[in-house]
Amino acid sequence: MNPAAIEIRSAVPADIPCLVDLLRQLFSIEKDFVFDANVQHKGLAMMLEQNSGNRTIQVACLNGQVKGMCSVQTRISTAKAKQCAILEDLVVDESCRGNGIGKALIQGAYAWCRAKGIFHIWLLADKDNPPALKFYQDQNWSFTNLICLTKTVPDM
Repeated sequence: MNPAAIEIRSAVPADIPCLVDLLRQLFSIEKDFVFDANVQHKGLAMMLEQNSGNRTIQVACLNGQVKGMCSVQTRISTAKAKQCAILEDLVVDESCRGNGIGKALIQGAYAWCRAKGIFHIWLLADKDNPPALKFYQDQNWSFTNLICLTKTVPDM
């Protein structure tokens, strides 16, 4: 596959059905998430609606068809004393993996961050997905000593 044939752009609401399928593929690998097409559709719609400029979903297209995605959201880091970003949901359609689409999506995320004046980015990855972790290492991402914890906010 010719990397020049990969188009990276911001997702639009019409892309949501393709993005839901990509999340189905991603969540089939990850132990922490249960795929529910309605929930993922709603989450994607929330990411795309009323975009304040603090988030994006970047998509990779081949011949006009969405074949990959990643999401990026901004946050203020007290450790860095500046606006930073977090990258999540990087996934390439299983039929297209190993052809440079993931690299192109990361470059698209970097370009979006640079346009926002953001020069530091974090990434969430599944610790039980060795191929993904190797991919990120090959892209010069560094491991940290941080771990991700989760909790539903309790009712008061």
